[in-house]
Amino acid sequence: MKRRLQKKYFILILGYSVLLLLIPYMLDHRSKSGYIKHGKQQPRCPDLDMWNNGDKFSNNTDTVEETVVNRSQSKIHVYLHATWRTGSSFLGELFNQHPDVFYLYEPMWHIWQALYPGDAASLQGAVRDMMKSLLRCDFSVLKLYTGSQNISTSFIFGWRKNKVICSEPLCEAYKRNEVGLVQEDVCGKCPRKDIKELERECKKYRVVVIKGVRVLDLGVLVPLMRDPALNLQIIQLFRDPRAVHNSRLKSKQALVKESIQVLRSKKHTEKYKRLLVPNNRGNRAENYVSSAMELICDNWLNDMMLMMNAPPWVKRNYIKILYEDLVLHPMEELKRVYSFSKLSSFPAMDKFVLNMTHGHGYSSDKPFVISSRDAKEAIFAWRERLNVEQISQVEDYCSEVMRQLGYQKNSVDQTYTLQHQDGGDDGGA
Repeated sequence: MKRRLQKKYFILILGYSVLLLLIPYMLDHRSKSGYIKHGKQQPRCPDLDMWNNGDKFSNNTDTVEETVVNRSQSKIHVYLHATWRTGSSFLGELFNQHPDVFYLYEPMWHIWQALYPGDAASLQGAVRDMMKSLLRCDFSVLKLYTGSQNISTSFIFGWRKNKVICSEPLCEAYKRNEVGLVQEDVCGKCPRKDIKELERECKKYRVVVIKGVRVLDLGVLVPLMRDPALNLQIIQLFRDPRAVHNSRLKSKQALVKESIQVLRSKKHTEKYKRLLVPNNRGNRAENYVSSAMELICDNWLNDMMLMMNAPPWVKRNYIKILYEDLVLHPMEELKRVYSFSKLSSFPAMDKFVLNMTHGHGYSSDKPFVISSRDAKEAIFAWRERLNVEQISQVEDYCSEVMRQLGYQKNSVDQTYTLQHQDGGDDGGA
C-alpha cells in the first residue's frame, strides 16, 4: 500500500514537471505564430496584458504617476540594454567615468559561464534576479556562481577596468573624479578587497548603472520596471544590423559560446532551421555567430512592439539610442543620456567623448577593448567587409527593424543612409 502510494506521488510529480516544461514552449509557439512570413520579419502585436498584471498599478494610473514623481529624487538605477557588438562597451564607459556613478560591466556574465551550456531563455529569470540584487548593492548573489563564500573584488567581471574598484578608497591607482581610461595592468596591482567593501562603496552612490547584453528582451525586465523601490531606468542601444553582423563576424571566436546559448533557446522552433549562414559552412564558429543574428532582430522587434504599447510612465523611464547618433553627435547624445539619468556633464567628460570618437581605425584588434575610434569608419565598415549575399540576408530578415529605426536598405551603388528620426525621450519605436 505504501509503495503504491509512493508510485502515485511519483507519477503526479513527473506529470507536473512535464507540464511546467511544456508551458514556455506552448507560449513561445503561440507568440511566434504569424510573426514570420516568407522568411521576412513581420511586426507582432504586443501583449496587451504585459503591464496589467492585477497589482496596484494595473487599474490606477494616478497611483503610478504619483509614485514616479515621488521617487524622482530617490536613488536611480539604470540598465543599459543592448546586444553584442552594438557599441555598448563605449556607452557603458561614459557612465564608468562619471564620478557620481557606480558602474558594473556585464555582471550577468557569471550566470552564463556557470550554467553553460544552458540555453539563454532558461537563464533569463536568474539574470533578472541577479540584476535586482546588484542594483540594490547586494552582491551576495554572486556567491551562487562561485565555489566559495568568500569572494573579493577580483571576482567581478571586468574589474580591472572598473573605475570604482581601481580608485580611492578601494585602490590608490586612480582618483575617482579624474576622467580617463583605466589601464588593466595598473588596476591589476590593486589589492583585492572583500565584496562587502564594494557593497559599502556602492551604497554611497546616488546612481547605479549596469551594462548588459544577456537580457534577451525587455519583457524579462517588466517586474523590475514595475517595482517603485528600484526606480529602474532603461537606455536601449540599437545599431545598424548590418554593422552588428559585420562586427560579430570579426569577433566570431569570442562569441561562439554565447551564440550557441542563444540558438539553443530557440532550437525547438521550426523557423530557426533556416538561419543566416555564410557560404563557408565548414566554419562552425562563423555559422553559429551568423545564425544568432536572426534572433537578435527578433528580440529587437519584440522590444519595439512592447514599448509601443507601454503606458506613459514606462515610456518616461525608457529611451533608445542609436549607435550612429552616439558616435557622430557624441556631445548631444552624452547630454541626453546624462540628463535622463539625472547626471550632469562637465568639460572633462565632453573632451573624453570627443577624443573617443575621433581616433584612427574602426575597431580594436582585440574584441571588447575600449579605445579611441574613427566614428565614420566604424559606421560604414560593413559596406566593404560584407559581401552582397550577406548584406541581402540581413536586410531581408531584419527589414522591419531597419524600417522602424530608419536604416535604409542597401542600394545598387552600395550607398548608405541613416534617416534620423525624432526619437525624443518617450521610447516610441
